[in-house]
Amino acid sequence: MERLRVGIIGCGSRGAGRTGAARAHEHWRGYAATGRCRLAALTDIRRDNAEAFAAEHAVDGEPAPAVYEDYRAMLSEQRPDVVSICTWTGLHAEMVEAAVASGAGAIHCEKPLAPTWGEARRMVARASEAGVPLIFTHQRRFEWPFRAARRLLRDGAIGRLVRIEGYCANLFDWGTHWFDMMHFYNDEQPARWVIGQVDLQGAARVFGALVEGQGLSVIGFANGVQGLLQTGRDRPFSEANRLIGTDGVIEVYMDAEGGGRIPLRLRGRGDATWQEVAPQPQDQPGPHGPVAAATADLLHCLEQGGEPELSAARGLRATELIFATYESSRGRGRVDLPLSVDDSPLAAMAADRGLSV
Repeated sequence: MERLRVGIIGCGSRGAGRTGAARAHEHWRGYAATGRCRLAALTDIRRDNAEAFAAEHAVDGEPAPAVYEDYRAMLSEQRPDVVSICTWTGLHAEMVEAAVASGAGAIHCEKPLAPTWGEARRMVARASEAGVPLIFTHQRRFEWPFRAARRLLRDGAIGRLVRIEGYCANLFDWGTHWFDMMHFYNDEQPARWVIGQVDLQGAARVFGALVEGQGLSVIGFANGVQGLLQTGRDRPFSEANRLIGTDGVIEVYMDAEGGGRIPLRLRGRGDATWQEVAPQPQDQPGPHGPVAAATADLLHCLEQGGEPELSAARGLRATELIFATYESSRGRGRVDLPLSVDDSPLAAMAADRGLSV
């Protein structure tokens, strides 16, 4: 089988610094692990970053990838089969649309989707209309504690699911994961309404996008389950999920090392204490990690059809909850879905108050 030609937009700074969006390294390791891809082209606004990336991932006997500073030139001249977009959030929409127009067969884009609800909807629609599989990196769906938690839930370990809680730094950059996980745990049930509040004190920018200082979001799902996401200062957990059922609770922690907590624990009906849960083979993402598992899933769907686990449609549902929470705060009331605004209500509120972050 002829290998797929991969083009990467945004190589990140040399080394593994987060501020350089070094996620591109994980993307390529995922492609390489499949054994079905070769690195055809790289784009970065700093040529030395792209050249350093090419050198780090060079393979003896393989041709060096073409290096560009202009992603449109790379797409036009190289026409890669698969495109990864590892840039700041505000660039995603234009890059996804350009990759679709170039004839890319599949696209893997970093999260969050876009700085406004309108941009997020439009780029997902563009890929869908062209029949191009598009995924966003909500890789928690492939990580073992979350998969094990859903397995326990489906096995009836805590009875009927009543509420899903999430705790993290903000609704946008971190919250996109937890909103996505609410759908994951709840068998992709659609959300019907959102009511929320945000505080702009302590607001900041993450990869160029505005995030609140503190926030609260309550979500009503079609099957009666409710979601709660609390962000910012004074939250009771760092990064965690809690699944509350009629017969018990499941907790998943992201700060297992720093906070000394176990990653996954269960307290079911009749349990006097918490029970630590160990991963089972079916919970594991595979030998190369969750991003590689997501990549393999994308390539399978490209070749065989079907919806990728990290599909754009699922990413869009999570993103709608972010902007619906902002809109609820702006409008001071419940928001019934689907959400009809195009802007970022959070950015609009900050502008109205003359807040410069």
